[in-house]
Amino acid sequence: MRILHTSDWHLGRTFHGRDLLGEQRDVLAGLADLVASEKVDTVVIAGDLYDRAVPSGEAVGVCHHILAALRAAGASIVLTSGNHDSAARLGAYSEFAAAGGLHLRTRISELDSPVLLADEHGPVAFYGIPYLDPDPARASLGISGPDSVGHTGVLTEAMRRIKADLATRGPGVRSVVLAHAFVTGGEGSESERRIAVGGVEQVPARVFDDIDYVALGHLHGPQTLRPALRYSGSPLAYSFSERNHRKSVWLVDLTAEGLGEVRRHDLPVPRPLAVLTGTLDELLADPGHADSVEHYLSITLTDRVRPLEPMRRLQERFPHAVHLDWRPEGGLDDARLHYSAAIRGKDDRELAASFVADCRGALPDETETRLLDEALHSVCGEQVRS
Repeated sequence: MRILHTSDWHLGRTFHGRDLLGEQRDVLAGLADLVASEKVDTVVIAGDLYDRAVPSGEAVGVCHHILAALRAAGASIVLTSGNHDSAARLGAYSEFAAAGGLHLRTRISELDSPVLLADEHGPVAFYGIPYLDPDPARASLGISGPDSVGHTGVLTEAMRRIKADLATRGPGVRSVVLAHAFVTGGEGSESERRIAVGGVEQVPARVFDDIDYVALGHLHGPQTLRPALRYSGSPLAYSFSERNHRKSVWLVDLTAEGLGEVRRHDLPVPRPLAVLTGTLDELLADPGHADSVEHYLSITLTDRVRPLEPMRRLQERFPHAVHLDWRPEGGLDDARLHYSAAIRGKDDRELAASFVADCRGALPDETETRLLDEALHSVCGEQVRS
């Protein structure tokens, strides 16, 4: 059996205010061609189809289009919910969807009830563990005690139930588990929502021992923790910390004995990400930045004085500049970083001048000082000292 492992679509997500739905549709629709060309039998999606619990109508429409295309290309689909999804909404009508080859595993009560699919070697049991928020999951699983605390506790119990069910299936039944979790050894990025409870969000890899393949979701970088334990990552970059990721999916072959070959298939990049640093004039004039004109850009300006309207001017050359930071060359004086030290012993005029300096990195000039004096006089009704 050939399996395509993907996760973390986050349909409906924006990138620094830019709508990504069109790019998401283009990249994910291409998975149907991959299913057809590689003769994929089953697509597994390990959570976070949507970016929010109540997705927009447009996001739902794109998701429906992609899932229908995957099914039309010949693959069954098994998916589970992530921490961004609403498990109840995503799992609605799951019994009817299964009749059409779309198998939704979003209920804790069903995590040890596998989707049974077969190839020429016999059955494969697909178990879907929806994202387990520890405290509600403990109640749903009916467990208590110190060993049940946190993500490790509830996932350990979930896997205990899965392995108990698998043991009843008899020899020769191969197993695939979908799980949305932060497994120890994985490398996170800035775009993942923290799932820490009591300061601990990671679970040890040993929890997933004795399974032929574990399709993980949640972390956005593709990575291999063990040959049978992998993150596919997100199909697009959702933060500048991911600019060097090679976004991809895994093609997993199961043989009669269990896990066979696993291949990585890189996905297209609709618009690359880059980070630029320099003064405004340097960035606008340097021909070396010509290759970055069509990238999404995070720009750090190093001008000693904050330029006027920097984003507008930058976007005249770099229309996809979406994030701007200002870090003046030489840095800020440490005293200006502490409010109490910054105001101690200063009158209104000095405080106003310090505010201007903090905002743009330079004290007000003579004309600006005169304007500040006039403004303070009009407010205070008295002459400020010269």
